[in-house]
This record gives sequence, structure tokens and C-alpha cells, in this order.
Amino acid sequence: WAWSRVAGDILDFALLGSALSSEEADRGRLLGTMAAVAGVALLDLQAARQLSPNGSGHVERAQAITISRPIDEVYRFWRNLENLPVFMSHLKSVRVTGDRYSHWIAHGPARTTVAWDAEITYDRPNEMIAWRSLGSSQVRNSGEIRFSQAPAGRGTQVHVKISYQPPLGAAGVAVAKLFGEEP
Repeated sequence: WAWSRVAGDILDFALLGSALSSEEADRGRLLGTMAAVAGVALLDLQAARQLSPNGSGHVERAQAITISRPIDEVYRFWRNLENLPVFMSHLKSVRVTGDRYSHWIAHGPARTTVAWDAEITYDRPNEMIAWRSLGSSQVRNSGEIRFSQAPAGRGTQVHVKISYQPPLGAAGVAVAKLFGEEP
């Protein structure tokens, strides 16, 4: 519940920021209100961190899906990272910058974007791909994708594990969920 207050503060701040662009806005009052909301948001953030068992906002997700295609075809599609925005709606683009390196841009809440660079740390064709974000990424993340035969020859099972640290921690997760942008 505490993190929902932080998410609400962020939403309030974003809406006040967009109101500043209005010609009819009283800029002085808006800036004063934004300062007050920012102060309350800091207090809410501190309280949420203290009340959370893991105040880091670290997120882990795992999912599996069966795809009615052969392993080699599914692996090749995934390994071409520029294909990922085709079915991952939160991704705006992925640009390959080297054999193991790529630049990612994802949709964030309230029409924002977040970007990071990533490195493939392990690549075993038709079995597994693992990655991690690099250095100063806005979204620190890592994960792996495993490919295996589906039972009864039904295609390929894809198992994905993702671990990431979203901007603003758990508050960022709450806001992303609110806007439907949490992966």
C-alpha cells in the first residue's frame, strides 16, 4: 500500500508537469504545488522503503510458453534481437551494435522511454541465451531464455527468466503497471 502512495505522487507530479505547458497556467502556483508534491513524495518514498521487506524494488519474472515451431527456428528468431519488439509490446526498439551487444529502448509510463545497453553473456544455439545490462543503463537487468522440445512434438517450449531494477525501484514498477508498461 505504501508504494501506491509513491506511485500516486509520481503521477501527480507528471500531471502537474504537463499542466505547466498550458498557456493559461499560473506557473507560480504550479511550481509551488510541484515543490509540495515532491516533498510529500520523498516522505512517502522513505516510508515505503522502511515498510517493505525488500525496499530495493528489484523485480524478477519467469514465464514459459509453447510455440508451434521447431527449436532452431524459434532460437534464430529470438537471437535476432531486433525481432523482439514484434511481440514484446513494452519495447520500442532493439538495435544490435555488435556480435554480443545491443541498445534497447522501452516504453515507460506517461509517454516516457527508458534505454539501456546489453551484452549477451551466454549463447548456446537452440538451447539458451543469457544477457545482462551494461554499466550506466537506466534499467539494470539480466536474464535467460531456454529452449526445449515441447511434449508430444508440439513445437518448442520457451522459458524466460528476467530480473531487473526499474527506474525509481518499486515505485517505478507501480507506475509502469498503472500505465500498462510493466514487462
